[in-house]
Amino acid sequence: MSFYDKVYDVVKQIPKGKVATYGQIAMLCGSPRASRAVGYALHFNPDPEHTPCFRVVNRFGGCAEAFAFGGKAVQAKRLEEDGIEVNEDFTVDLGRYQWNPFE
Repeated sequence: MSFYDKVYDVVKQIPKGKVATYGQIAMLCGSPRASRAVGYALHFNPDPEHTPCFRVVNRFGGCAEAFAFGGKAVQAKRLEEDGIEVNEDFTVDLGRYQWNPFE
């Protein structure tokens, strides 16, 4: 299984109404220093309808400027449709919305 496949498998587990960080996904894939690689993998997501990459934010809860999401505004819109409140500065409250896969 490729690293990309591992990323997509983890991202598919993020429940509606929750977000994960790039670093968190990297840790769950077994590559703690690969958060940049996670972002790269999400840019080339082959199945965006079934891999909710919009639920992945940076370590500060910030939306990405990445083209994969259509920019911060598009990612924010998708998060809000998912039930997640997005602040004016395109960040989410990680204390409130961060996914804990071990719960």
